[in-house]
Amino acid sequence: MRTKLMILEDLQELDLKSDGSQARIQDALAEIESLDGRIQEVQSAVEAKKAEIAAMEAERLALEDNLAVENANIVRSEANLKGITTQKEYQAVNKEIASAKKLIIELEDQLLQKISRLEESNAELSSMEVDLQALAENLGVQKADIRARIESEETSAAAAAKVRQETVKAIPAGMLRQYEKLRQNRRGIAIVEARDGGCLGCNMHIPPQLYNNLFRGEELITCPHCQRMLVLKQEQQG
Repeated sequence: MRTKLMILEDLQELDLKSDGSQARIQDALAEIESLDGRIQEVQSAVEAKKAEIAAMEAERLALEDNLAVENANIVRSEANLKGITTQKEYQAVNKEIASAKKLIIELEDQLLQKISRLEESNAELSSMEVDLQALAENLGVQKADIRARIESEETSAAAAAKVRQETVKAIPAGMLRQYEKLRQNRRGIAIVEARDGGCLGCNMHIPPQLYNNLFRGEELITCPHCQRMLVLKQEQQG
């Protein structure tokens, strides 16, 4: 039995190593996801700025169209002045021209403001795109390093799994099932050392008779408190 418990300890060491590798792989994948989130956030900001610029461009074109219409109206109204014969009509047309010129001044002011804002926004966009490119390159290097770590952990886990396949062959099926269940219920630790009359898994006292039975090494003994399998090493240390 003692030999089988030693093999179980070896198996647990392999499983814990594999657990560690899987945990580190998951952490690394979470890092990549976080980096992707950062780049996506900046990309979204760039796209939002592009949409803002597109909307302002549409407004600029609309202002230019309105200016063209008003200028055409003035040209037409000034041409109509030549054919007017009454003072009342003459004054009405001049009033229309004056209103159109006033509107043109307002439209030109709005257009200048829009063009200025567009220039600022395009400059902001250029800066954002440069930052995005730099960020993408930096994160690309980080992600490459993370993927290398993942590959290393996967290689380690695969090697441990291969050794595990051979190790479990030397363990009775019933004991292996008990071990697997304990690992699941006890956070990966199924077999622990008993020392100085206590269980090192839960730090609880083991009844003297049960503890004495460990010295014989003839049967599988579990802790009455945490149910983990117990192995005694004091004889080996002595």
